[in-house]
Amino acid sequence: MQSKSLLFLIEVSIFTSLALVLDLIPFLSFKIWPQGGSVSFAMIPVFIVAFRWGLKGGLLSGFLWGILQIAVGEAAIYYFWQAVIEYVFAFTALGLAGIFARSVHRTIKDGQRKKSFIYIMSGVFIGTSLRFLAHFFAGFIFFAEFAPEGQPAWLYSLLYNGSYMLPSFVICTFVIYWLFNKQPRTLLTAAA
Repeated sequence: MQSKSLLFLIEVSIFTSLALVLDLIPFLSFKIWPQGGSVSFAMIPVFIVAFRWGLKGGLLSGFLWGILQIAVGEAAIYYFWQAVIEYVFAFTALGLAGIFARSVHRTIKDGQRKKSFIYIMSGVFIGTSLRFLAHFFAGFIFFAEFAPEGQPAWLYSLLYNGSYMLPSFVICTFVIYWLFNKQPRTLLTAAA
């Protein structure tokens, strides 16, 4: 039992660090907007932890990634509550993909590729959607003055945040599906 807890902590630490590194490497993170927001592979490690360890692992990894972004100065913080919404809540919410961890494990072990894709896509969709909603509301509340003249703040925030979250969702879904189906024994050794 103690070795399983240690493995959990080590994996969460390594994958969370990997998420931060993937976000910092310039050629792996395509910055779309100067104020923040990029299409990158950085969410993939958090989703892997969520599918390997379930909610506990996913939520912890997402939370730590958000905190690490603040700690290393990568966070664009203008207001206290904006930081809480965009870095604590938004990144922690990615871990909710862990809701589908057991289903992903079962379908991959049983060789049900279509079902595993649906469960992976559903988990990534939930995590990405909640992160998007956090950024959308923060954009609408705190950054309305950046909206172009005549454009409603909600539309500006929707377009701004959707422009990088939608491609990130697609990339994460396909990469995670490919990884889990190419290396099922490696990626499914933890208990969900």
